[in-house]
Formats: sequence, C-alpha cells, structure tokens
Amino acid sequence: MEIAIQEIRDAIGSDVDIISTDPDDLHAHGYSEWSTVNTESLPVAVAYPRSTADVSTIAQVCYKYHVPIIPYSGGTSLEGVDFAYMDQIVQFNQEDMDVVVQPSIGWQDLNEQLSKMGSGLFFPVDPGPSAKIGGMIGTNCSGTNAVRVVKTRRRPRKSSAGYNLNGLFVGSEGTLGLVTEATLKLAVVPEDLSVAVVTFPTIRHAAAAAAEVMQTGIPVAAMEIMDEVQMRVVNLGGATAPRVWDEVPTLFFKFSGTKASVKENIGSVQRIARRNSGSNFEFAKNSREQKLLWSARKESLWSMLALRRDGEEVWSTDVAVPFSRLADIIEVSKKEMDELGLFASILGHIGDGNFHESILYNPVNGEREKVEECVKKMVKRAIDMEGTCTGEHSIGWGKKESLLLEVGPETLDVMRTIKASLDPRWIM
Repeated sequence: MEIAIQEIRDAIGSDVDIISTDPDDLHAHGYSEWSTVNTESLPVAVAYPRSTADVSTIAQVCYKYHVPIIPYSGGTSLEGVDFAYMDQIVQFNQEDMDVVVQPSIGWQDLNEQLSKMGSGLFFPVDPGPSAKIGGMIGTNCSGTNAVRVVKTRRRPRKSSAGYNLNGLFVGSEGTLGLVTEATLKLAVVPEDLSVAVVTFPTIRHAAAAAAEVMQTGIPVAAMEIMDEVQMRVVNLGGATAPRVWDEVPTLFFKFSGTKASVKENIGSVQRIARRNSGSNFEFAKNSREQKLLWSARKESLWSMLALRRDGEEVWSTDVAVPFSRLADIIEVSKKEMDELGLFASILGHIGDGNFHESILYNPVNGEREKVEECVKKMVKRAIDMEGTCTGEHSIGWGKKESLLLEVGPETLDVMRTIKASLDPRWIM
C-alpha cells in the first residue's frame, strides 16, 4: 500500500497535497452520521485529485497494486478518492440548456452560479441541501422535485445510438468507475412559483390524497409527506421558529408554471385534499411565505439529527411503491414503526411513490436489532407490492440482501458479469 501511495505522489507531483494519511482525515472519510451501516475499518489513505488526469493516474496505480477505491463526494452517504477540489463548472451551454460540471459541485452552489449569470435556467433535482453531483449520480437520487424531473443521458435531448452506458453508471454507487465530469440538463426558471401546506387527520388520508393528485395528472412541481412525529421534530428543533406547526400528518406542495396554471393547480389540489379530509390548506402569496412554508420540509432531517441523545444514531431508509399501494404501505409501516416504542417518523418524496423512515435508536442496548427487523418487513412489503427496496438511497452495505430479493440471482449474475468486464480486479 505504501508503494502505491508513493507512486501516486511521484506521478502527480509532490507540490500538490494529493494523498492524506492523517487519522482525523481517515475517520472523517470512514464514518458518516447519515449512514445506517458504518464499517469498523477506516480507509488507509484519502486521495484529493484536481483533474480527470489525476483521477486516471490514481485509478491506474490502484489497479496495478489491487488497491480498492471508493469515490467520495459530499459525504452525505457511506459512499477514498475525495473529489473535494473538483467542484467547478467546466462548460455552460446556455442555448442548449445544459452544463458540464465536475463531481463535487453541490446542486445548490450550481444553481447559485447559474442565477448570478442571469441565465434564466436552473438544475431542478432537489435532494438534501449538501448533496454533490457525483454522489447524486452514483446513487441515482431524486429529491423533492422528483415528480417532474427526468434524468439526463447525453447532451442531445434524445439519442438512440448504442447502449445506454450513461444509464449504466447512474446508480452504480461507484462500483463500475469514477465520475469526473457530468453533463446536466437544465430547466427554465418558471414564470410563477408557489408553495402550499395541508394537514390531515391520519397518515393514510395524507397518502391517499397524494396518490389521487398523481393519478389525476395535476402537474405539481413537488409533493412531500411528513407524519405527526416529524412535524413535532421540526417544532422541537426550533429551526423554523417562531412558526409553530400543527403536529399532524402534513403534505407539502410546490407549484410552478404560468400564473394561471399555478392558480388552477392550487385549486385542483385543494379540492382533492378536501375529499380526503384535508384541512388548514395554506398557500404562499409571495417568495417570503414560500420559504417559510417549505422550511419545515427542508429542516426535517437536520432537526431529527439535532434531537439525538448521547449514543443515539438515526436509521434513515426508504422504499418506493406504485401509487395505488402508497396509502396501504405507509399505514402498515407506520404502525409497525410506532410499535418499536422509539422516536420514529415518516417523511419523503411521495410524489414519485417514495417515502423514508427515520428512527432514533441506541445501538448498544438491542434497539438496532429491533429496528433492522422492522425495516426488513417494510422492504419485503414494498417488493411484494411490486415496488423497490430503495427509491433513492441505493443499496450500499445495508440492502445487499434486499437487492437479491428484488431482482433475483439471475439478474444479479448479469450485474456481476458487467462489473467484471469494467472492473476485472474488483477494486471499485
């Protein structure tokens, strides 16, 4: 390993701090508070490439010495090669409505730069606030705007040329290669925006209303669900003070388009909410109110992390199912989760059939085993309902058995064959 480290330093140049073996640095890259499965071992070294050429050199040396490589971008998941210094816009094509970026640029930073350019364009995928483009590609993430956003392929908006190799790498979690640049589709900033919030007596009523919105074809820009526990979490966290939220199941909506279409869609959603026992329908009249109403959703995970007591961890996981089964799986899963007797909540991007469970637990007193069993039940139920074991968190360490259950051994063998052809020494 030391030979490989020195060879990388010699090849790239000693004037650049390309490799770190500092214990604090290794720990920062080997543990994530976002992850439900942290390994006990730490990386031996962390590489900090500045360019695609640096990444290529690192990969060649690691291949030569059979050294495993794990790409690392924002660290919001247990994803090492750290792309922290590769965070630039490489090429902006305004007329073609796309942009070429390096993997460690954050989606929020990208949108800020696009706004400063006065381009009238933005990158519409909206996951966690600290997510980076590289990790978003590796996990095939979605986010709050997943209802209306489609994934990018190549610079042309449509291509039928050859195999979809771009799509092969999306969601591969760093097991097939290292992404050093990505071309992203951009969307036009809409004429009008609004946000709405509506409360429900039960989580089933909220999920049923969400499913009806999608089945009716109303083009909402985002639709999020939070149960009564998660609403309490936001109140306790205090990040949205002085606003105090009703601690009941709640749907959050974003609307975008022309002023007329936004008004019409708000009215349509309001009628559906009423049919499903919704009440306290509130919509934003200006940008300040938009930020206020959406703040509860954006602060939800941070608020959950802030409530941890000493020794506690957060188990955050997700599944996705067809719209017709949303209310069923959320109702049953919440009941089983509540029976754990732990502080646990449901939230998520319900507009694409995806929802998350977040559970606070202490790993040293047997609570982890109870949580793991509860999650396994939810995953199996989602698969039985013709859904998936993960809508956006990906497989990682924690859902390898679930992947086998979902796709079967034959499909898994095909995946292994593809990996062997791209990574014959299995170092990725």
